[in-house]
Amino acid sequence: MGEALRERRQQTGSPATLRRTEATDRGCTVKFGVLFANVGPFARPEGAAAMAGLAEEYGFESVWTVEHTVIPSGYESQYPYDKSGRMAAGDDFDIPDPLIWLTWVGAATERLRLATGILILPQRNPVILAKELATLDVLSGGRVELGIGVGWLREEFDALGVSFDDRGPRTDEYVAAMRALWSEPAPTFHGERVSFDNANCFPKPVQSGGIPIVVGGHTKAAARRAGRLGDGFFPGRSTAEELAPLFEAMRRAAEDAGRDPDAIEVTAGGALDLDGAKRYADLGVDRLVIPPLGFDPEALERGLAGFSERVIQPLR
Repeated sequence: MGEALRERRQQTGSPATLRRTEATDRGCTVKFGVLFANVGPFARPEGAAAMAGLAEEYGFESVWTVEHTVIPSGYESQYPYDKSGRMAAGDDFDIPDPLIWLTWVGAATERLRLATGILILPQRNPVILAKELATLDVLSGGRVELGIGVGWLREEFDALGVSFDDRGPRTDEYVAAMRALWSEPAPTFHGERVSFDNANCFPKPVQSGGIPIVVGGHTKAAARRAGRLGDGFFPGRSTAEELAPLFEAMRRAAEDAGRDPDAIEVTAGGALDLDGAKRYADLGVDRLVIPPLGFDPEALERGLAGFSERVIQPLR
């Protein structure tokens, strides 16, 4: 992390801490987002704008995209979020590029945070990605949230010509390189996979402390990565029994790195009612994400409006 960013965070706290303080000041103890925001009918322009507008209208704080550049037919890698080992939607459904999709949605909304949940960081060029994200942050007025993961689909990495086996260390290095580009006036960085000197990169993100990086994943390695370097943690698990050891691993890694684990914002899914939301808040979850709750305009509005009335408004 660049010295300028370190100094700014020492003075103002992490992005997660700043936003948590603002939310507490407004009397809201937990935030809500819409997950899988860029699939199905929401992959198309009218559906994307309508869904985002309804989410903003009914009190959701953020939308979260998923990503796969390609899904090779007949893949043998095991999808970790379904017992079948396969993605439920198959391998031939629309998954728009998350950053282009979020740019479209950002232009159609005013307050909604624009999040990747997640973007497969080790598949990307970190210098180009840092530029794209900073540009989106400026154009959206500082609303970008970068959720990252290391990926699970080896066949996709092969199709992209990117190494799969070193994706963990690659991810760590890419995070450091992007933070240098965002925070330093003439960034210099030297790693095993990325190296540049005095690489002027403008515009810079407008958010205080830079673009928040949320580490996603279902393993303890992901939890430890979140503790070491994340502004947030998005565990790919949903039950209290599954979350507890991941939270513990994240907190221990943060403490070992000399960081405050309470400053790491936690996002999770799994609660669709008020009691469930309260239980997750008691576990230390700062943001709950839910699926769209409808895939045609009328059903979507009914679902989001009903959830807002039953869950979001009582927690304000």
